[in-house]
Amino acid sequence: MRRIVLLFAVLAAAACSHKAPLIGISGSYASEGVGATTLNTNYSQAISKAGGVPVVIPTLNSREEADAVLAVLDGIVFSGGEDLDPSLYGEAVLNETVFVDSVRDVSDVFLAQAALASKKPILAICRGEQLMNVVLGGSLWQDLAEQMPDNVGHGGTTHKILAEPGSLLAELYGTDSIEVNSTHHQAVKDVAPGLKVTARSGDGIVEAYEGDNLIAVQFHPEKLVRAGDDKWLEIFKTFIARCR
Repeated sequence: MRRIVLLFAVLAAAACSHKAPLIGISGSYASEGVGATTLNTNYSQAISKAGGVPVVIPTLNSREEADAVLAVLDGIVFSGGEDLDPSLYGEAVLNETVFVDSVRDVSDVFLAQAALASKKPILAICRGEQLMNVVLGGSLWQDLAEQMPDNVGHGGTTHKILAEPGSLLAELYGTDSIEVNSTHHQAVKDVAPGLKVTARSGDGIVEAYEGDNLIAVQFHPEKLVRAGDDKWLEIFKTFIARCR
């Protein structure tokens, strides 16, 4: 842990010298063969383009490690990836489509708890949106294809979402009807206390919510930025501004 914290401290000093916030991004854990931290570079590139200094957070083993890491960050992004263990919200695994990475679950829960306690800005994307909802006391649809067979198609397509008036998305994009990408088979079911749902798809699925120091979206703005649609950089710029 000391090596991790030392590295983050060095990066924090470098970020301060450039007056850019140091932003941690949660990584996945590749358990096949030798364990390794992995992360799609779309996240780090979006953060960098928005004015932050990105650093990938490896899987951690304790709340103490998570608190130490959060202490040197200005904000944190919870990235997409594997399904969350249904036991975290009091359910059994529904079927064989639910893929759980217990190493990452443990780490991300510690990181989420530490981030909430730190009151530093959080941007939660896809799995990240689901994670924060679960940690705060909500639950998930485990398999939309089975549990909501008439959904608009969330497993690898684009569709419109309806943003609430006055929400961050509505203010950023000047409209309540927004086209987004969609690559998930789970979603928020019961919304945790204290969270405000700010966008839904036509089938009622939660596509965005806001909370104290928290922006959460079910879609992937980092992929849209990578594809050249720079209007989606505004989400990251807003997040970075909160981290300054």
